[in-house]
Amino acid sequence: MAFARRISKGLRSARRGTALIVVLIVVVMLSLGAYTFCELMIAEAKATTLFEQDAQARMLADSGIELAAAVLGSPMDTSLATLYHSPELFGGIALSGGETPLNVGRFSIVAPVENDGTGQIRFGTIDESSKWNLNALLSAGFSDEELLTILLSVPGMTDVIADSILDWIDSDESPREFGAESSYYRALTPPYDAKNGRLDSLDELLLIQGVTPWLLYGEDANRNGRLDPNENDGDLSAPWDNSDGVLDLGWSAYFTVHSRETNLRSDGLERINLNQALLTELYDTLEEEFGPDMATFVVAFRLFGPVNPVSNGGAPTTGNQSADEALKKLAEDIAKGLFSGTAGDVTRNGLDLSGGSQVQFVSLYELIDAEVAAVVDGKETLLASPWTSGSSDLANNWPLVADSLSLSDSSWLEGRININQARYEVLLGIPGMTSTIADGIVSQRLIGSDGAALADRMTIQSTTAWLLSEGIMDQTELVSMDKYITARGSVHRVQSVGHFDGGGPVARVEAVIDATELPPRIIFRRDLSSLGPGFTSDQLAGVAAP
Repeated sequence: MAFARRISKGLRSARRGTALIVVLIVVVMLSLGAYTFCELMIAEAKATTLFEQDAQARMLADSGIELAAAVLGSPMDTSLATLYHSPELFGGIALSGGETPLNVGRFSIVAPVENDGTGQIRFGTIDESSKWNLNALLSAGFSDEELLTILLSVPGMTDVIADSILDWIDSDESPREFGAESSYYRALTPPYDAKNGRLDSLDELLLIQGVTPWLLYGEDANRNGRLDPNENDGDLSAPWDNSDGVLDLGWSAYFTVHSRETNLRSDGLERINLNQALLTELYDTLEEEFGPDMATFVVAFRLFGPVNPVSNGGAPTTGNQSADEALKKLAEDIAKGLFSGTAGDVTRNGLDLSGGSQVQFVSLYELIDAEVAAVVDGKETLLASPWTSGSSDLANNWPLVADSLSLSDSSWLEGRININQARYEVLLGIPGMTSTIADGIVSQRLIGSDGAALADRMTIQSTTAWLLSEGIMDQTELVSMDKYITARGSVHRVQSVGHFDGGGPVARVEAVIDATELPPRIIFRRDLSSLGPGFTSDQLAGVAAP
């Protein structure tokens, strides 16, 4: 019995030990379950936070685009310097705050510095007028030779691709010497037709014979406009590059399908068209705004032409005559008018306007230093222009002239090149451009080595008159190229980056804003976030970093 009791007692002890083990296993399992649940909940919380931050980053980037549109919609309050580089307005602007850096959300609007190989960024917009507008080439009156010069000035361009681009945008199905029309593209897999019309986006170039993504976007794989390490290591990592220490942006830096400039004043009012048909209306409008002297000179220019014209585009009646020869011809015309009895039917300040205009302005710059042999109150008079190239205040006065006067009634002009931001190769394509002139233009950078905007240069270069005042061009060259160049366009490309001080998601959105209408319109938008953040926090902090 005693033995049985001992056995029974041992079994009870064993069962008690087993129960303890089972309890411990259950506790461990429950603990693991609780730990796994906590980990899952923490991961879900982090995912929720990241999702929320990602949405916030995109909203921050969108806010930057909306701000840029608002700035472009207030031309009276927006200087060239503001649009080109303004860290105060576009660099690391905080829109949301919090107790930790992770909650401080900002946007930055960034762009590369033109004609620069150091990788600087600036906080501003890209003027699309700094590039050749492919949609405007065929309507600009260029000869076939000039069209090829424009295209072949761009790095990587070939005769085949140049002709194929022109074939793609022209309206016919006749291929050029090296080009391609629908018959070529229908033989591809899958087949398609040539556009034979305006391009909808720059990416459409990839459909054209010979165009590749590398030609279009170069080494800038993440589209940030900076030379990143993987874009300067040869073939060690994507993309392929030539490891020369200079970022190749591809044709996206030279071509656009959107570029216009408003033909309205900065306050939104219509400019005075110097080429309008009614000289009486022209005189009255100019006199009311600028006084009788300017009105008399401009209308006399339209009536008689300049004594020594700097261009033959206006077909002046005085040709290349000297002042004496012009006055002699005027005397003969006066005599004819007196005998015919037609003089003096319509007059303004002694000018007989009844004969109508004989000259059309080719360029506003024809006004500078001009002289007109006119008949005022029946007397031969030599009128001198109120604007002279030697005048010390020309740079101060000409911006008002450029803002107030025009040669067309159109509300906008398409395709002119903004020389202040155009790359060297774009400048070389302008008819009449020389390498010497192009060198002179690109030497006047608008941003210094410290990343700060050069305010003095911004003011000087607010119109293309600086080319004349600083001796980059003479007047004849400026008049001949004036129809191709400008100092500021109205369609801008922006890359807005939404980011947080403490890291986390980064959103990048690219948009094109057309400010030829008010309010401005966003005519193109693309999300670049999938290409990576593109920038470090230091670079987006509001200071342009090399």
